[in-house]
Amino acid sequence: MIYHQLALNVPLYSLLTYAHTTALPAGTRVAVRFRKRLIAAIVWESNVEPEIDISKIRPIESVLSDDWQLPEDWRTLLSFTARYYHYPLGQAVMAALPKGLRQPEVVQLPRPEVIYTLNALGREQPPPPARFHKQNALWQHLQTTSATLQQLKTIHSQAAHYLNQWQLQGWIQATSVPACGSIPESQHQLNQQQLLASTTVQNKFGQFAPFLLYGITGSGKTEVYFDIMAKILQQGKQVLFLLPEINLTPQLLQRVRQRFPHTITALLHSQTAAGQRTTNYLQAALGQAALIIGTRLAVFTPMHNLGLIVVDEEHDYSFKQESELRYQARDLAVWRAQQAGCPIVLGSATPSLESWYKAQQKDYQLLQLSERAHISAQLPQIHLVDIRRLPLDNGLSDIIKQKLQTNFANGGLSMVYLNRRGFAPALFCAACGHTFGCPNCSAKMVLHQHAGQLRCHHCDFHQRIPHCCPECGNQDLTAVGQGTQRIEENLQYLLPKARILRVDRDSTTHRQDWSDIYSKIINRQVDILIGTQMLAKGHDFPQLNLVVVLNADNSLYSADFRAPERLFAELMQVSGRAGRAECSGEVWVQTRQPEHKVYQALAAQNYVTFATAELAERQELGMPPFSYMAAIRADARTMREAQELLRQALQGIGQQQSLPSSVSIFGPVPMLMARLAGYERAQVFLESHNRRELHHSITIWQSWLLHLEKTSPHTRWLIDVDPLEM
Repeated sequence: MIYHQLALNVPLYSLLTYAHTTALPAGTRVAVRFRKRLIAAIVWESNVEPEIDISKIRPIESVLSDDWQLPEDWRTLLSFTARYYHYPLGQAVMAALPKGLRQPEVVQLPRPEVIYTLNALGREQPPPPARFHKQNALWQHLQTTSATLQQLKTIHSQAAHYLNQWQLQGWIQATSVPACGSIPESQHQLNQQQLLASTTVQNKFGQFAPFLLYGITGSGKTEVYFDIMAKILQQGKQVLFLLPEINLTPQLLQRVRQRFPHTITALLHSQTAAGQRTTNYLQAALGQAALIIGTRLAVFTPMHNLGLIVVDEEHDYSFKQESELRYQARDLAVWRAQQAGCPIVLGSATPSLESWYKAQQKDYQLLQLSERAHISAQLPQIHLVDIRRLPLDNGLSDIIKQKLQTNFANGGLSMVYLNRRGFAPALFCAACGHTFGCPNCSAKMVLHQHAGQLRCHHCDFHQRIPHCCPECGNQDLTAVGQGTQRIEENLQYLLPKARILRVDRDSTTHRQDWSDIYSKIINRQVDILIGTQMLAKGHDFPQLNLVVVLNADNSLYSADFRAPERLFAELMQVSGRAGRAECSGEVWVQTRQPEHKVYQALAAQNYVTFATAELAERQELGMPPFSYMAAIRADARTMREAQELLRQALQGIGQQQSLPSSVSIFGPVPMLMARLAGYERAQVFLESHNRRELHHSITIWQSWLLHLEKTSPHTRWLIDVDPLEM
């Protein structure tokens, strides 16, 4: 028997040894028994000396991938990821795979895309009888043009059957499609800044070179990406394009199809059907797809010949996974570019302070686009409305109502931005002061008037709207604050003839919703958009000329030191939606703190001023990016139990070994969201100016927590390296 080290989806920090009659290459998918269950595993090392009694070593049940293995560079990436984020290797490996490859089943490898053409013999044949109209339409289509199977399936769902039949009769010729065919010339003429940015990156092809593309909103960053991508694709290499959120995909994909019509593109995001996602993943791994577009998990896609990585909206917090394997896709993308020896372009109008600091330190090369790409487009005018002494009508000041009415009368498109979905943030009893909190989380439940529910946006607990206060019986309950649904209702009353479209997570639950939204906007079927941060990121609405921002001040009261950075990025992004084409744009922001540095920098539309001031403050406080952080967290049914596990680990470390002097420890303390989904949450922060010593300290904590979990079976713990959640 030959012994193998396998990676399994189990919470163990070591690989497991299994036996097979032959040596299996590393990266092979296999099926094994673990605690009587048949599960998938990956061969990590072959032909090893077992360290346990061989009579206890179980056999590999079956080999799932004889003809293909996960490549060595992919395994190296996952090994680094598991080490850096202090996560079990087996679970990290399985988290990086699509669902189809996590099952203990053989998966058929996708065949290369082919084009079907009627040959000379086929053209001499009579078409199928007209009564078989779909079959006849299929034949007629092939009489006029070549087509892929996917294209022909839109004509007849059984196209594959007839193609096979006609091929056997010698009437059809099948030709393999290259992953990247001819790339047409761009319809966009790059300006000088765009051209300089593109050529600078092109000069670094074939070597690791990280770039930060800082371009104001509407400056044409996407066209710069496309120009660089076209050159690398023409060299026969692959491109990985990462986006922060799914809702940016439809508009980008439409532009990709126009710019790269003959390039096979693989989409990888959570709304791709599981089977199709597995197929797309394998197409990328086998080199059958040249362009891979996806959200954060796509950073783990094995690629045949990686030549370029693009991370759009690199500042976005969606690139950080906040459950299970808590990785930062942007940072792993940089590591992967270094591994592959290729350029990486991080693009944003409001770069993360970590990336901006690296550009200032010359770790990244800074590329700047300081003017809008559209020749007649100008930056919007930004106005701050001080509402401290102004009366508000359902959250709207008179000047805002007037602006919306005037813009509607003039045929303009307006956006009302409010990062709070639902009807109202809370339901309140004016008689006794009772508010309706979630029984599972330390958060108020949000009133969803149309659904007749109070709903928690953290754990999704919901209940019917109560008829009276449970404490005093008062039936006159008051909705406090504004949500997108309440603003929608108010604007329908204010502008009864306006076509109003609300865009939030409640209104975009189906896969087709975003395509419908874009279609309505482009076809001028919308007068007013109301939405949350889903509308703020990367969208291009040419007719939009008025943006109104409500209730932005809430973010300034957060204890999170990153709150000002988040708010500034959010407001700059949403402001940038206005005035991107011929029409000039205006942005009106209601605030009770117009003198705050965030609003002053926003009004000046000066990211550099904000970043410089914020970095100076971070440096004075010793906060990231001037230090490195990790959070050790514990969840239990009571806060006492959660904090007790962390205290025991801290005491054990103090008694038996000491942490490096550069590492500071804060806590244990409750998290900002102290209760979530029925669990109380506590944490300890580790902070150091030395990354190596920080990770050494995390390893010590990890060993103690593994030791203590036997005595605290009902308390869960986790490690979050470079945390964003406080």
